[in-house]
Amino acid sequence: MPSLKGKVQTVLGLVEPSQLGYTMTHEHLTMDYTCCYYPPPSGQEALSETSIEMKNLFWLKQNPYSHKENLLLHQETSAVKEELLQFKAAGGGTIVENTTTGIRRDMKTLKQLAEETGVHIIAGAGFYVGATHSPETRAMSVEQLTEVIVNEILNGADGTDIKCGVIGEVGCSWPLTESENKVLQATAHAQSQLGCPVIIHPGRNSDSPFQIIRILQEAGADTSKTVMSHMDRTIFDEKKLLEFAELGCYLEYDLFGTEFILYQMNPDIDMPSDNERILRVRMLIEEGYEDRVLLAHDMHTKNRLKKYGGHGYSHILENIVPKMLIRGISQEKIDKLLVGNPRRWLTFE
Repeated sequence: MPSLKGKVQTVLGLVEPSQLGYTMTHEHLTMDYTCCYYPPPSGQEALSETSIEMKNLFWLKQNPYSHKENLLLHQETSAVKEELLQFKAAGGGTIVENTTTGIRRDMKTLKQLAEETGVHIIAGAGFYVGATHSPETRAMSVEQLTEVIVNEILNGADGTDIKCGVIGEVGCSWPLTESENKVLQATAHAQSQLGCPVIIHPGRNSDSPFQIIRILQEAGADTSKTVMSHMDRTIFDEKKLLEFAELGCYLEYDLFGTEFILYQMNPDIDMPSDNERILRVRMLIEEGYEDRVLLAHDMHTKNRLKKYGGHGYSHILENIVPKMLIRGISQEKIDKLLVGNPRRWLTFE
């Protein structure tokens, strides 16, 4: 598409890639995550209904998906606006907003936040995990799904004229559902038509990213324009990680600020600390993959907002970058991870 080629598409329109600045490639500014509510541990049921209070913050950090109000990020537009202004003051330029169909995407609010803060916001087209697919979505053919995705990028999403600038996060489970498989194929078809960036939410199994890339490639996707999210909770074995890196997609470490004793989504996974994430990123740089690494927080619950004692959208810029420098990652490399790589990924080809 000549009109998009060489540009980045934000909710306020097309911009030059050079305008993006420091970019968080996987965040949410407004969403509803009640699809992933987990009942609290036995004997703690009452805590799921309480208001968010100081005395409950540690429990909430450990059980974020067991507190019903915590899953309603869309209620916090004012707090999010304030944090975006802090993100901008810390040097931030762009947020890729990964809320897709199924978890309450709100294009009008995204446009409002962009207008009021001056932060570039890029909205995501497509569909979240199969558990959130409507009966109508499940009934669609690959061709129909492709048409929906293309329309959200070329004409606007959710009945607005506000356009998406990336496909994703495209939600995948483990095992992959039939509906998710069709969405992946549609994502590949739309990408091949538009030359646009794609970002994937893999299932919580180390084989899931390999399966997804295979499906996308077979359907004609451009792996080099594709991001595999949540690598910090998905592939832990270094040999397997380097094997996956060879496939050529971007490796996104996007859970900075998230540290659990028990990961409710998959108790078999030991969620790494931010220090461990930094060391894993350094290893990938040392192995020659500095052009393929992206960083973010995946903000999606209230407790991670500064308003509720959380780290906020500027955590990487304020806290992680200084620690990366201490651990021997140069400013030049950091700028590549936070500016150069996102810019290249987000530019339409």
